[in-house]
Amino acid sequence: MSGKLFLIVGPSGVGKGTLVRKLRAHNPEFYFPPSATTRPIRENEKEGEQYFFLSDERFEKMKSENGFLETATVHATRKYGTLKKPILDAIAAGKVVIREVDVQGLISIRANLEREKFVAIFISPPNFEILEKRIRKRQPAIAAEELTRRLDSARKEIEEKTLANFEVVSEENAIEKMVAAVEKIISEN
Repeated sequence: MSGKLFLIVGPSGVGKGTLVRKLRAHNPEFYFPPSATTRPIRENEKEGEQYFFLSDERFEKMKSENGFLETATVHATRKYGTLKKPILDAIAAGKVVIREVDVQGLISIRANLEREKFVAIFISPPNFEILEKRIRKRQPAIAAEELTRRLDSARKEIEEKTLANFEVVSEENAIEKMVAAVEKIISEN
């Protein structure tokens, strides 16, 4: 039996992280691969759990050797990437693999992985007013220009939702409904 990679895609503030945490709690048999990053390890983190912490040189070497399904540079300095080998190994072992990515990550993965090996699930906000409320709740002191930038970015990402195989709306106060919808997609694919 062959496994599959399920990508959880969507803009900031739609609840992707909450969804993935719930999926992990409900489905401990799923594989949730850590990312690789060049940022320093934080006090509460452990190597190989949340991230694999790499030097810039090691990251670039792995990138040049096609070791990532996708990479991104955040805040112009820190690099992040989805390691290819652990995911391909888990798929070959018949596991359900869950990975949270942004639209750019989805585009990269579509270019680097056979379509039959993954399913993309786009998580949409019910509307922009609720999305703005969620962003403000997460960051009460967010600057107006940063909020505008995030909402503009969300609009652009939502325009790309047709790149995904499925769409699930992240309704207000309905996380369990969203989890059930995603679990149904996983069980049927």
